[in-house]
Amino acid sequence: MTGGTFPDRPHRAMWLIWLLLFVGLPMAVAGWESRPRAGDEVTQGRRLAAVAAARLRRPTTPPPAVEPVKVFALGPEQARDLNAQIPFSRDPNPSARPFLFRGSETDLARATDCLAAAQLYEAGDDAVGEQAVAQVVLNRVRHPAFPKTVCGVVFQGQERTTGCQFTFTCDGALARTPSIGAWARAREIARGALAGKVFKAVGYATHYHTDWVVPYWSGSLDKITAVGTHLFFRWRGWWGTPPAFRLGEGGGEPLIARIARLSAAHQGLPGSGLPGMPPVLATEAAAALAARPERAIGSDSLGKTIGGVRLIAIAPGGRSFLVELNRSSPPESWPALAETFCAGRPECRIMGWRGGAVPTGLPLNDAQLEAMSFAYIHYVGNGLQRALWNCSQFPRPTKAECMRQRVPTVTPASPPAAVIVPSLDGVRRKERFETVKIAPPPPAAPPIVTPKVTPITPSGS
Repeated sequence: MTGGTFPDRPHRAMWLIWLLLFVGLPMAVAGWESRPRAGDEVTQGRRLAAVAAARLRRPTTPPPAVEPVKVFALGPEQARDLNAQIPFSRDPNPSARPFLFRGSETDLARATDCLAAAQLYEAGDDAVGEQAVAQVVLNRVRHPAFPKTVCGVVFQGQERTTGCQFTFTCDGALARTPSIGAWARAREIARGALAGKVFKAVGYATHYHTDWVVPYWSGSLDKITAVGTHLFFRWRGWWGTPPAFRLGEGGGEPLIARIARLSAAHQGLPGSGLPGMPPVLATEAAAALAARPERAIGSDSLGKTIGGVRLIAIAPGGRSFLVELNRSSPPESWPALAETFCAGRPECRIMGWRGGAVPTGLPLNDAQLEAMSFAYIHYVGNGLQRALWNCSQFPRPTKAECMRQRVPTVTPASPPAAVIVPSLDGVRRKERFETVKIAPPPPAAPPIVTPKVTPITPSGS
């Protein structure tokens, strides 16, 4: 048997065989397994739909409880350090859907001022911060864990001395009066939010706090963003997802007496509108009245009867009207004059007289002002709207409906009993209110000593 030698390197054909075995065969098997089969697309679609449905399925547990807000007793720097250690959530932060208020004009006026108060007292006169606060309030209105009205959300827990949901409602901040400009800006932002304007940055946040405090809940919620010095949070799980925010406003915005001095919409008793306002104006705030068409009333109308009263004078600028009231018209009907004279005017005043003290024009003297029977005023800039009566002529059920008395009535007093003043010779009595200057008495002059003279008798005779 003849022996031979094997070559040191394999033949090129062997390389090709090995390549097919170790690379081609697995690829062929994978391709076979991944080939499309009948019904695969339907099955995959069903799987995706099942996953989506599971995510959107409302849990059987009730909404999270809304407890009074409590914070840890920490200094500002320590609080900031702890807040920085809480990471921001990596989950998507979709913007909230537009909120469109659908209540009555009265409810809209009340909701606007409640929302404006929350913005201004929580964020200060800062447009960005106010928009963020407004969005959180409206998110809460939509969430089943909170009240169903704007005012209900803002003033939730106001009866507590501490632990209210928005701290300004129970920490004494409402004692501060904002400037007219700041209040007007806050109301404008509130009106925009209630008309559908969305502040996207905070998404569906329902909680926030400043970075120098640490609430007890800050570690149990998802921190989603920061706006200035405020950190914003939402609930974890399904209750923090968009499907949980399906509710709308419940209507029937309550009266909040604590902001009545800022808001005409929150003055008066429930169901009666503003102080002294009859039903014709009970559902119409100053802004709504000013938005109506304006009636042209000029100098050619002087002396004529308009709206059942005689026009006496128009103040410069066309914002104040002096009228003579009809003797047969009931006092309760007088606020309805605003519909005639003040519609379409952001600032308006009506002054009315009934009786023998009707002025003939401007200016007015003290007696004519004191005899005024009725006055109405509104100013859209700060939401002021008041109707007042002369309660000495027409008594009203509450003092809030009475105009201020300009000339106080003095009741004659009985003459005082005679007082006998002893006569003091050499003293002049000072008249009442005479200024008396008190000075030290002048130094007494030294006594004059007269030397005694002894007569001298001459000596001798």
